[in-house]
Amino acid sequence: MKNTQRGRAADPVKFLQAAEQRARERQVAYETVRLLRRDVIECYRKEGVNHYQNCKEVTERYYNLVVKRDAGQVHPEWHNPEKKDGW
Repeated sequence: MKNTQRGRAADPVKFLQAAEQRARERQVAYETVRLLRRDVIECYRKEGVNHYQNCKEVTERYYNLVVKRDAGQVHPEWHNPEKKDGW
């Protein structure tokens, strides 16, 4: 009798490739946040007391990215949107 029951993934290789791609996308999102944060800090140090006016654009870009779910990480399109694998 042949064992036809498999794990969660129909194709384990594609499952591992997808997991690796999600990890890469997550790392890119983290690095983007880190770089924008560095830009905000540099602007605040450079502008001093005028940072409220002169660093507004940099701060808004940083804020808009941070408040996004998963810091703007790219996600795949799911066939069934209710099963987003924890995303």
